[in-house]
Amino acid sequence: MSQKIEEFNAYRTRMNEMILGDNNKVIKRIYNLDTNTYTAGALDVKTKELLGLVASAVLRCDDCIKYHLETAYKEGVTTEEMMETMSIATLVGGTIVIPHLRRAREFWHELETQNI
Repeated sequence: MSQKIEEFNAYRTRMNEMILGDNNKVIKRIYNLDTNTYTAGALDVKTKELLGLVASAVLRCDDCIKYHLETAYKEGVTTEEMMETMSIATLVGGTIVIPHLRRAREFWHELETQNI
């Protein structure tokens, strides 16, 4: 696994453990709601991850973008599907999303070359 991917996942895991270890009921419920939102339901997981990717890009959250990219990649999203999704995000969010598009494409390339 690439260093960028490993660093992102290690930091996310470490901080989530610390945050959840604080035992705040509201935060735990929000984390649980987030986890349950992206499970299969009327929409499949792949579709939900792409929707999350659009929302994260429009909101310009690079950590969220990386999370959704990695999960989408593991769900079998193709580069073409990811780029079409990011094109929608860029249209909706405007040109301010372009730097996040660049970082998203770079992270996707890392996922592709590491064949996760």
